[in-house]
Amino acid sequence: MKEIALGSDPNASDLKETIKRHLTDLGYKWKDYGSDDPIYANVAFDVCKAITSGQSDRGILMCGTGIGMCIAANKVPGIYAANCWDAYSVERSRKSNNANILTLGSQVLGKETAKVLVTIWLQSEYSPGGRSEPKINRIIEFEKNRFHQGGGVIHTG
Repeated sequence: MKEIALGSDPNASDLKETIKRHLTDLGYKWKDYGSDDPIYANVAFDVCKAITSGQSDRGILMCGTGIGMCIAANKVPGIYAANCWDAYSVERSRKSNNANILTLGSQVLGKETAKVLVTIWLQSEYSPGGRSEPKINRIIEFEKNRFHQGGGVIHTG
């Protein structure tokens, strides 16, 4: 796996430092895209760019709840971010949904729980050809059509 792109807002800078040490302990390479910008979307977009450009395979974004980072990241075509809070959701974000960004909330998760979730997420892989593939393909199809048609709303039914 290529390096993991990391970023946070100022509220989650301590959690990001914990995750950096954890990734190093697990043998993963990472790149830090910052935590000083109070406009968390700027950091989210930098992490997303690292993934969409191929520099990183996956990213981890952190803010107070993980929700804001998740919303910002999911605005970028080709990014599939999941805000996770337990072992099952984090595993399914990869295995069923092929999420390439994990978002975590520093004010809703303890550091040890966050480390466990990151480990599970990194060890989980999407398996093409399963029951989820048609669902994921529909999302990708919609995304491609929407952005090829100038970003307007597409009526699908």
